[in-house]
Amino acid sequence: MSEHKRIVIVGAGYGGVHAAKLLHKKFKNDSNIEIILIDKKPYHTLLTDLHEVAGSRIEPDSVRVYLHKIFANKKVKVIIDEVEKIDYETNRVIGKDGEYHYDYLILGIGSEPCDFGVPGVFEYGFTVGTLEAAIKTKEHIEEMFRKASVESNPGKKRKMLTFVVAGAGFTGIETAGELMEWAKSLCDKYHLDYKDVKIMVVEALNTILPNLNAKLAKKATRFLAKKGVEVLTNAPIVEVAKDYIVLKDGRKIETKTLIWTCGVQGNKCAENFGLELGRRSRIQTNEYMQAVNKENIYVIGDLAYYEIDGKPIPQVVETALQSAETVVYNIVADIKGGEKQPFKPKYHGFMVSIGSRYAVAEIMGVSLTGFLAMAMKHLVNIHYLFGVAGFNAVLSYIYHEFFEIKNNRSILGGHIAAHIPVFWLVLLRIYVGALWLIEGINKIQQGWLDPSKIFIITTSDVSGATANATTTATPVQTLQPLLKEPPAFYKWFMDTFVVPHAFLFQAMVVLAEVAIGLALIAGLFTFLASAGSIFLALNFILSAMADKSILWYIFAAIALMGGAGRAFGLDYYVIPWIKNWWKKTYFARKMYLYIS
Repeated sequence: MSEHKRIVIVGAGYGGVHAAKLLHKKFKNDSNIEIILIDKKPYHTLLTDLHEVAGSRIEPDSVRVYLHKIFANKKVKVIIDEVEKIDYETNRVIGKDGEYHYDYLILGIGSEPCDFGVPGVFEYGFTVGTLEAAIKTKEHIEEMFRKASVESNPGKKRKMLTFVVAGAGFTGIETAGELMEWAKSLCDKYHLDYKDVKIMVVEALNTILPNLNAKLAKKATRFLAKKGVEVLTNAPIVEVAKDYIVLKDGRKIETKTLIWTCGVQGNKCAENFGLELGRRSRIQTNEYMQAVNKENIYVIGDLAYYEIDGKPIPQVVETALQSAETVVYNIVADIKGGEKQPFKPKYHGFMVSIGSRYAVAEIMGVSLTGFLAMAMKHLVNIHYLFGVAGFNAVLSYIYHEFFEIKNNRSILGGHIAAHIPVFWLVLLRIYVGALWLIEGINKIQQGWLDPSKIFIITTSDVSGATANATTTATPVQTLQPLLKEPPAFYKWFMDTFVVPHAFLFQAMVVLAEVAIGLALIAGLFTFLASAGSIFLALNFILSAMADKSILWYIFAAIALMGGAGRAFGLDYYVIPWIKNWWKKTYFARKMYLYIS
């Protein structure tokens, strides 16, 4: 029997969550391994989407993935606490609310904005590095538009409507893109002229997006210029004040809003841990991602400082994920006996969105722009979310990014984003349901439930059953059938299944019409009833007994599938109850465990 080991992970960022999930998979059947994840918040934040929160494209809840959902039924114990220091003599992590013994410790508390010594940055500037900061930035931006709408002084109004994004890396360009789009909506809301809005990107280097190739950087610059965003390069900021910023060449830009995205450093909390630090408060590691002189302490993500070919590993999501994989591999090797492997990152590319519909990307040496780049960015996000929290997180992402968006700010515009007021469909739902119910009752009165009376097929002594096998149960009198005769596969189906069991199928048609009718009238399981309506209509078409008027049933049913039962229908009560019940079932928990 192996010795009991406790692995403690501090930080539920990209690396911490990934490490916890990998450790669960490695040790889920080993009762001697304990896994603890500690974070000061109960949720994992999708940091790469915070610019969308700051730009009011998505709501704050869109970037929260709660830890209890991620680790439901997993071997990972989640503790909400804020770690303050580490006792290396007793191998204990000390938090505000408790102390936690460890045999192996993984530190992944991430990064925070770095001001590079520029005075006034944190006093007067705004950031998008955390969810709280992104929300604060969002609220400030709208406040500036609101105040500008009632400001009569031209100079003060100009300051309010001048927005400066400091830094032209990924976060800076993405933030400028969101602000560029949102500003137009805010102008409409507060009755301002968009020409009075000035959005600037100020960069100390001689180019934007230095991690991308020069061609993509130029395309991004041209796109920003086309949208009215002014880009200043070779323009380091040396001072930030309440109403202006000062550039190195002496230029002063008057503004009430500076959004600082010039870079990050390791979380300052790491300075309290007493470990050897590299540059910018990042913890120095060796090639195995171990903290220097601490064999049982590993560091992942933005907090880790390790140089490859003379360059520090970048503070990006792929570094966090891949460093977590290296650390887990090495801990498993140490516990089970094996050789550790060094950290060898393999970066697949970079993607930068500029607003909701345009992006530039370099993926495995291939350059993409526009719609394709934006689509790839969404696919990567969906892939990550599926790995973190399964289908629920993916569906939530799709809903927030495509269906719940405002002002058509989606890769697909507003084509699938418009919310249909379902109460307008109530009368249509009841009408279609009444037609099906009446048709079913008519058939019952005609004797369709009498086994001695078969209406659904006729047979011919000359050509066999399939020659004239037809489904006569159609709610619309046929005039000119859409099909001259049933397709070959449908004739085969009739011969093989319907003819030998004619009464059974006849009764099923009648009962289906009655059930669909009652369900639509009551607004109960409207989606399934609408799908059944479509199925029956298609059956009538394939039997060559329905004219073009049957198409009305199909298109009406498609409209009703959009939640028509939630307005003045039983679905308003039943569907939420079923969802809550389903989440509690054993099968649902096991399926969630499997897919995540």
